[in-house]
Amino acid sequence: MNTYRIGQTKYARDMKGSGVDGRWNLLGTYVIYTGGSLALSCLEKLAHTPGTSLYSGDFSVTIFDVPDKLAIKEIGIKELVKINAEWTKVINYPITQKLGNSWLKEQETAILKVPSAIIDLEYNYLFNPVHPDFEQIKISGINKFSFDTRLKAK
Repeated sequence: MNTYRIGQTKYARDMKGSGVDGRWNLLGTYVIYTGGSLALSCLEKLAHTPGTSLYSGDFSVTIFDVPDKLAIKEIGIKELVKINAEWTKVINYPITQKLGNSWLKEQETAILKVPSAIIDLEYNYLFNPVHPDFEQIKISGINKFSFDTRLKAK
């Protein structure tokens, strides 16, 4: 399976994560966020990046090769809706951060499959860079990426 991450080119080979807090992790915890498709990764980047920086940045897409045999833990929509039907709202980040940090702490798998808050029929894949199985995930390619100016107003 391939997953995709769009980011600044200078970080394209990063295999640690930034430690910045996000939907599924608290500040100071290291997670690599990837999308199940390049299109989803593009939408995620659009949703989380101010318009002008999309066109002034030097972006690349990193393609990760995830071995089929690697175990993946999944958090599904039904589970999230049961906890809070509005789990996608930013104000509810603490809910998903708790779930993500629990996954990181338990070290059950190197990968966590979670629904996208943008398109709930698609999935993002989070990598735990300190899990022993993480070393099996490889970068299979890095390509330059630019955002079409029609996607977001400058």
